Amino acid sequence: MSVLNILAVVCMIAGALVFLVGAIGLLRLPDFYARLSGVTVAGALGTALLLLGLLLHYPSVENTIKIGLALLIQLATAAVGGNAIARAGYLTKVKPTEITKFDDLAGSSAGTPAEGDGKA
Repeated sequence: MSVLNILAVVCMIAGALVFLVGAIGLLRLPDFYARLSGVTVAGALGTALLLLGLLLHYPSVENTIKIGLALLIQLATAAVGGNAIARAGYLTKVKPTEITKFDDLAGSSAGTPAEGDGKA
C-alpha cells in the first residue's frame, strides 16, 4: 500500500469514528439543543473526513472538483439545517436542561415572531 492509500484509510476510519461519537452523543447528551449540536458537528466533520479519504483514495482533478462541491454543499446545508431545527425547537418552547445558565434570545424580538403579524 502506498502512503496515499494509508492516509485515505485513516481519514475514512476517523470519519466513521466521528459519526460513531455523534451517535453516542445523540443517546447521551442531556437535551435537544446539545444533541442537535453534537449531531450537526459530527455530521459535518465526519462527512469531511470521509470525503477527504475518498479523494486521497481516488485522486484526480475531476474527483477533486466533485468532492469539493459535495463538501461545500454539505457543510452549507448542515449549518443552515441545524440552525433551522434549533430555531424551530426554541419557538415551540423545547425546554433546555437545568444546567443551561443563560438564554441569549430570552426577552429579544429575534427569538419569537411579533404578535399579530400572522407568522408562526
